[in-house]
This record gives sequence, C-alpha cells and structure tokens, in this order.
Amino acid sequence: MSVVPKKRISPKEYLEFERASEEKHEYLNGHVFAMSGAKRNHNKIVANLSGLLWQDLKSKDCEFYPNDMRVFVPKTGLYTYPDLVVVCGEPKFQDTIPDTLLNPVLLIEVLSDSTEGYDRGKKFQHYRSIESLREYLLVSQNEARVEKYLQQGDGFWVLSEAVGLESAIELESIECGLDLKEIFEKVIIS
Repeated sequence: MSVVPKKRISPKEYLEFERASEEKHEYLNGHVFAMSGAKRNHNKIVANLSGLLWQDLKSKDCEFYPNDMRVFVPKTGLYTYPDLVVVCGEPKFQDTIPDTLLNPVLLIEVLSDSTEGYDRGKKFQHYRSIESLREYLLVSQNEARVEKYLQQGDGFWVLSEAVGLESAIELESIECGLDLKEIFEKVIIS
C-alpha cells in the first residue's frame, strides 16, 4: 500500500511515485490524490463498454484502454485515469515508458455519486484542453443514460444524450454506434 505524499511534489516525482505504486493516483499542481475503488455496476459498465469497443475497433486504426491508462493534460498539468480511453492513429506517450497517453480522441467516465460533479465540471474543463480530444462520454450507473459531448470545429462542445434501454448513441470520433441495452447488460438499475 502506498502512502500519498503530504508535501507538494514535481511531475517527475509524481511519475516516479506512481510507477512504483500498486494503487492509482491523480496529480495536479504538485498534489497527489488517491483514487477509490469502483463498485459492481461501475465495473460491469466498463467491462461491457470494453467488449463493445473491442469488437468495433479491432478492424480500425484505433486502440482502447480500460481503467489503467494514465492520460496527461499538458495545458493544465493534470494526470488522471479515465475509465476508458480511445486513441486513433499512432499513440503518443509522454516519455519512453508507454503508460502516459497524450492524444486520446475519446474519453469515457462512468459516473459515481462521489465523482459526478468533478467528472462533469472541473475534469471536463481539463479534458477540453486536450487538442486531440473529439468526444467525452458520461455514463450513469444509476439509470440507463449516456451523455455525449462532441467537439465542434469552432471549439464548442455540443451535448446529446441517450436515455432508456431501447436507445442508442453514435460516437462520431470512432464511427461506432452503441446500444444502451448492451452497455447496461446485467447492470442493476435502482
């Protein structure tokens, strides 16, 4: 078990610490933040999305990474771990160790009660500064709802959503359609 440093540390010190840690931590402005574990619905949704993305992307020039691919946001200095990351074309990494991605086209976060405000607000603000990012998906684990933010050519982000198990959502960045009944298969909606 790693102990989160109490004092401010540099990005280089963070990467050294994180690469040696068994747990995941976010980093911003010299501060390290421990990430909590996920519950069943969260894990099931990530697993379902992973299967769907793998099936769709296997014949495309894209890769996806569930849970453990660290993403660096150069303009704000945030290091974070989205629930799912998709990159198309050649992945670009921060250094010679391929564990910190710089050029995602799609980021997906599964919302939890404790992180929903951050994922919708400040985290999305960080993400919007990633030049390669085209889409951001927020997936509820309490109801069959997926919200999609699509970047327009003028820098604006447009929201659309799919609600209900009979709905589907189109991901333009990777030319993929997802049925909510498959995203939420075996997920217990309360």
